[in-house]
Amino acid sequence: MRRSKYIRQLEQFINAPLFTAAEAEKQGVPRHALAYLVNRGILERIYPGAYRFSQYEPEVEFQWENLALVAASIPGGVICLISALCYYELTDQIMREVWIAVPHESHPPKRPNTRIVRMRNVKLGNTEIVLGEYKVHIFDRERCIVDAFRYLSKEIAIKSIQRYFLNTKYRPDPKKLGAYAKALRVNITPYILSYTT
Repeated sequence: MRRSKYIRQLEQFINAPLFTAAEAEKQGVPRHALAYLVNRGILERIYPGAYRFSQYEPEVEFQWENLALVAASIPGGVICLISALCYYELTDQIMREVWIAVPHESHPPKRPNTRIVRMRNVKLGNTEIVLGEYKVHIFDRERCIVDAFRYLSKEIAIKSIQRYFLNTKYRPDPKKLGAYAKALRVNITPYILSYTT
């Protein structure tokens, strides 16, 4: 196997946080060559079908590295629930696994320590952020709170809405929160009123 030929064909990915086997194949590098380069220690296999060069040094803060990697490697994935609440400092929960929302009809790849949540509406509140060198999608604060009432315990949900209204780093938007709740058919009006009246 002409190792140097394949390395040359993959040179454009040397500084990439990750690239897929499909992207490598477009450069003329077959999957068996990727496996060979992993065995030689030149490439690192991050997840099935996702690679990066071994000497690559991530720019993302250590605490967000796994979150960013997982989110970036799942097509159509959106950081949600516990992971998003942790990112926005709206919970005391520890992020033991990465929570990613995907469109209900999709078949996302499996990732270790990742909880995939199928949702019918992944467009509402979907926003893009930058974690180090990764551009990833995450639900905004208001969507996270409404989803907490839909999917998580009442205790976690109530704590998140308390922190949302008491935080001094940004201005809460009760109208947006109410609109999201209505769109997702969740009644959180009593909680909104308790902080806005």
